[in-house]
Amino acid sequence: MAVLIPLLAETRPKYRRRPRSRNPKDKLASSRKKRVDAATLASTLQLQEQQRELIYSVIALAMKLGLLLIGTASLFKLALASNQRLNSYTELSSVLNNESVKLNRLQSRFDRFFTIGGDRRLMDENDQWIAPNRIRVIWR
Repeated sequence: MAVLIPLLAETRPKYRRRPRSRNPKDKLASSRKKRVDAATLASTLQLQEQQRELIYSVIALAMKLGLLLIGTASLFKLALASNQRLNSYTELSSVLNNESVKLNRLQSRFDRFFTIGGDRRLMDENDQWIAPNRIRVIWR
């Protein structure tokens, strides 16, 4: 049993206690140190809160800038698509106007064929046709 007791004594951790000072100046310095530590802790917490708020503000600003960029890009694409549609509309409108002019001219020409002397005008317009029993000769 004598062998076990020294082993137990060796396994116990050895902690040293600080000697307490009986001097009142040491207590005053200690309380000042605690007050400084509390003030330092408060200022540290305040700085951490300000840093956290700054990070949140930067994240919010980045999100707002991202949304602004997306909105601007969408408006730009919309403007390009609108311009393209206007260009195609004007092109189609000019083609429609040209074809309308041609249609009106052909309708008036067709109507003239059914007036008095219309058959003679038709024959005069188509005088380049080959008469029956004739052969066309093309010289090169």
